[in-house]
Amino acid sequence: MSINSALIFGAGFGTRMGEITKITPKPMVPILNKPLIDYAIDITLDANIQNIIVNLHYLPEQIENHLSNFKNIKTIHEYPKILETGGGLKNALPILGPSPVITLNSDIIWIGYNPIKSLLKSWNPKKMDALLMLIPIKRAKGYKGLGDFYLDRDKQLIRRDNKSNAPYVYTGVQIIKTELLSTINKESFSINVLWNKIINQRNAYGIMYDGSWIDVGHPEGIDIATKELLVNRNV
Repeated sequence: MSINSALIFGAGFGTRMGEITKITPKPMVPILNKPLIDYAIDITLDANIQNIIVNLHYLPEQIENHLSNFKNIKTIHEYPKILETGGGLKNALPILGPSPVITLNSDIIWIGYNPIKSLLKSWNPKKMDALLMLIPIKRAKGYKGLGDFYLDRDKQLIRRDNKSNAPYVYTGVQIIKTELLSTINKESFSINVLWNKIINQRNAYGIMYDGSWIDVGHPEGIDIATKELLVNRNV
């Protein structure tokens, strides 16, 4: 089965952005006069994904008005409450269609080979229920966390758990099967709940991104991404 559906997460409040997102939803924050969400849309379209859905909750009208400039991008509203990443994915299943699907965050800048294309090349549905794109924490620009995962020799994911740090960061893009969502009896929950089930079954894998990756979920990330993109334009 070919993978032809993607969910772009656009519903979050963008609280790490502070004052910037008081009147502007994070996906509409501009980097070089281009809204963040357009960068996510660009790599999705470039990977020839035809069924693209964006979930909305916070200041949805601004995002929806902007997306009307694109052909065939669907939106789904989370109302009255936000459903988080796992609940948002579960809520979008009727539009996404049969598993597996691509999910990606809308606050990341990628410079280099298209990460979705890399995931599609490495995807093995016979053994994988999830394939996450990772990056070494030392190369995660704008990232302020402690890392998310280890990889074993077979490239299966191992949680950081109680360790002080982990060498690899989840970059915000993945291919994932969705059947196990039916076993989660919650409306609002993190994608971590689904990951835990897949990791426990030893069907969660990771590959490494070899380009440049910038977390633009906070104001400093805007400056870092702007500088990186300008340098890349001049190369």
